Amino acid sequence: MSYAPVVLQGEEETKGSGVRTASRPGIPASPPKRSRIGDIRMRVVYRGLAVAVAAAAGVAVTLSVVLPPEPDGTARPVAAPPTAALPSASAAAAGSVPSAASASASPVPSAASSSERPTPTPGTSLAPGYTAMEALYADPRVPRLTGKVRRMSLPAPGKRFIRDTRSGIAVPRLSRPWKAYGAAPFSTKQVLPPRRGTKLRGMFVTAPLPIMEQKSPRDTALLAARWTLNHHPQGSRITWLSSQPVAHGWALSYRVTYGGHSSRAAVVIMDGGMAKPGLAFITVPDSQRKYWRDIGRVAAGVRGLG
Repeated sequence: MSYAPVVLQGEEETKGSGVRTASRPGIPASPPKRSRIGDIRMRVVYRGLAVAVAAAAGVAVTLSVVLPPEPDGTARPVAAPPTAALPSASAAAAGSVPSAASASASPVPSAASSSERPTPTPGTSLAPGYTAMEALYADPRVPRLTGKVRRMSLPAPGKRFIRDTRSGIAVPRLSRPWKAYGAAPFSTKQVLPPRRGTKLRGMFVTAPLPIMEQKSPRDTALLAARWTLNHHPQGSRITWLSSQPVAHGWALSYRVTYGGHSSRAAVVIMDGGMAKPGLAFITVPDSQRKYWRDIGRVAAGVRGLG
């Protein structure tokens, strides 16, 4: 007696057997079995790949940090902080360079203390950064006025005068061949006749003080003498001849040399009661040397109007 095999609903048929799966109508059959790799979802795969990339990057950073120094044993240069002070030229020449810590801790000298003041320019009454007297003493064209410079013997003043109401002084009217001439830019002006072959000639002028007044009349006269070099040939230099006080002021006489020639000159500074002291200035070139005697008359004859 033979029996037919019994197969439960939903079971698969066995390979090589004649058993077939019985299924109910409307119920799908069970899906076939897949491999384990096919059952992994793609987002799980992507997540694993991201973890692997991050781990690889961490390993690379670790290796770059712990790498040994270069074979030559020298460290890579490190940039100094921007606020660190540079070593001075003297320190660099001596071979001693301060460390970055000590350089940043030490104060940086100011530009005013490390730089020198500019040298006065010849022909100017005041150079930048200098007082008027410092500019005078730094001018190689004007020597120091020492005690060896003596007084000049002054002749008797004349009887004829020219009044300068702007300066508050009166000055001698010099005899011929001196004559009055266009005064501008001065207050009064007397000149000698020009000589053939030269543009230089004797000149005697008055004006309010054209430079800064100093505390002492002597210093003011020194500055005035330096100013008169503007009215002499370029390259002129002063040699002092006399220095002495006068009523309410000071008088200086000096030689001015330029090239192979020279002039005799004098300045008289006098307080005439005006806002500024009055200036009397005379110069005579060596081509008219016989009129050098008039320089003493000027120095002796200046007086105040008050």
